Amino acid sequence: MIRRFLLIPHIKIHNANAMSSPYTIGFPAMTGWLGAVHALQRHLQQQGLAETKFTSIAVSCHQFDLQTYKGQGDFVNSIIGTANPLDKTGNRPAFIEEARCHLEVSLLIEYQGVDSDDLENLIASINKQLLCMKFASGDVLSVKSTENIVVDEDDEQEIRRVLAKLMLGHVLIERRDLMINAMQNEKKDALDALLDHLKIMHCSTQDEDGKVIWTSSRKTAGWLVPIATGFQGVSDLGIAKHQRDNSTPHRFAESVVTLGEFVMPYRIKDLDNMLWQYHVDTQKNLYLCQTLLTANSIGE
Repeated sequence: MIRRFLLIPHIKIHNANAMSSPYTIGFPAMTGWLGAVHALQRHLQQQGLAETKFTSIAVSCHQFDLQTYKGQGDFVNSIIGTANPLDKTGNRPAFIEEARCHLEVSLLIEYQGVDSDDLENLIASINKQLLCMKFASGDVLSVKSTENIVVDEDDEQEIRRVLAKLMLGHVLIERRDLMINAMQNEKKDALDALLDHLKIMHCSTQDEDGKVIWTSSRKTAGWLVPIATGFQGVSDLGIAKHQRDNSTPHRFAESVVTLGEFVMPYRIKDLDNMLWQYHVDTQKNLYLCQTLLTANSIGE
């Protein structure tokens, strides 16, 4: 099967939103990345490429700089905040912590609906539009030229060449399977299942000479992180007073957080394992970002 991708390499982003969910600070939420690519799609459609459709994306992180400070002797890190303007009395307004990060990423975007005649125009439009956009609330400082890639997913060598273009970096994949296993087989609630895989356990033993040896380990090997992947509705659909769009139903929602894992691209065996797409489950009021492999294996 032939699949078509656009590679947007080495996007340098300044002051992206590192408050990835109401509970976690770190790599920007997947909703931010898919939202930015969806916004790019809409811009391109307005510029005459009406049939352009971006169906899934992968994110490879090359550099990540979380804006925090830890002084000498401090136990915890503090967020480096931006100063707000003085109010009308000349006093500093209340400080609201906003976690920020500077990062460099590459995006691999699967697309449809673009003829070969429109491809050159598409790439030129993307290169021009990117510098006018925000990604995960951050400003784009620079980006290298977009590249078109055609892949036969049955050709392992072609897949290896695509993955090599995402090096050196780490791609974010979904590990919802760990959460499901802990909740179903170990009868844990969602929070305990999440924390069990994130906590570091320290253990001490004594050798024959009585020397204490400390070891540290986690429940599952790998660079596991909490990631925000969408929202769950907590109210019925309806029209809210003073909502900005009166034609679209409104509902209150809460963030959905699960486990993700950063892996080096060369460890990826199936492109679907790192490609993310939108998914809506109207029965459970879920609005999610999930990998294609999750969609195929779990059916959600």
